[in-house]
Amino acid sequence: MFGLAAGVACLYGNYTATLIGSFLLFVCYVLDNCDGEVARFKNMSSHFGMRFDTFVDWIVHSFFFACLGWGATLTTGKEWWFWVGIVASLGGAINYGLELFQNRTQLHASQLPPEDAMTRDDDTKMDRFVLNARVVRSDFCFIVLFLSIVGMLWYILPPAAIGAQAYWCLQFTRSARRWHV
Repeated sequence: MFGLAAGVACLYGNYTATLIGSFLLFVCYVLDNCDGEVARFKNMSSHFGMRFDTFVDWIVHSFFFACLGWGATLTTGKEWWFWVGIVASLGGAINYGLELFQNRTQLHASQLPPEDAMTRDDDTKMDRFVLNARVVRSDFCFIVLFLSIVGMLWYILPPAAIGAQAYWCLQFTRSARRWHV
């Protein structure tokens, strides 16, 4: 709910509203990180919970970028901000769809034997790049908060639109190289 409220706040496009939206997104991230830790601590993690968490993350990010683009359009009068927000949202949606397709048969860590749960992916340059992109994605709320404090939150839209497209392309390439004919 905090993530969706963050998007709604950004619809207004003014400094105060985007600052409130950024703070709400920060709270969303904190709660999102806590729920998984609590589930693991209480030994209540599940495959459904993992999928549901990913689904909610997709909804929040897509909604946030679309709303931020709309708010920037209302404030500046330049329609291209809205379309950049939509492109960022669509990149996230494509990435979510690819993750669903790629992981449709993957077991949750709680369903694996203990020795298999500890295995890691191969350590190639592309794997490290994708991992670094995930780390940046986890720090996204701090970037949003900083940019909103300095009144430049809209400027995150073009890199987000480009980055979202690059990220799903890399995810697709990463999984495609595992296919052997």
